[in-house]
Amino acid sequence: MKIAVACDHAGFSLKEEVKVFLKNEGHEILDFGTYDEESCDLSDYIYPAALAVAEGKAERGIFIDGVGYGSALIANKISGLYAAVCQDPFCAKLARSHSNTNVLCIGGKIIGSGIAMEIVNTWMTTEFLSEVDKYKKRVDKITEISEKHLKSLKSLEK
Repeated sequence: MKIAVACDHAGFSLKEEVKVFLKNEGHEILDFGTYDEESCDLSDYIYPAALAVAEGKAERGIFIDGVGYGSALIANKISGLYAAVCQDPFCAKLARSHSNTNVLCIGGKIIGSGIAMEIVNTWMTTEFLSEVDKYKKRVDKITEISEKHLKSLKSLEK
């Protein structure tokens, strides 16, 4: 699977570990930066990575900042992206199985490397429970809200 990764300075170290883990699992990584721990603006890296997921250049995204919320706020502004902040494997499992998220956001200042790898592994290996009617209906409703209030990328190209 092709995964877009991005971070700010607070998430750099953890992003590098996540990349190694994903590569070892056979995934292709698109790294949108940042590439060091120099102070930077999160949106300069998360936004291009989020667009890559929305445009289908990557199947999923994993974004890491200080606490995860900044990345999720940016990603969820883009049509077709469904980002969740996960701070434990249980949340990661539910974010995929119940909500079909395509972007995982992690807080590099909140969780350590060991739990982060468990979160990433759980999120990457959990499938959406599309055959369970209540989850399918829930995701369909969320998609309707998104389509009603967010402009599609195709409409922006015109």
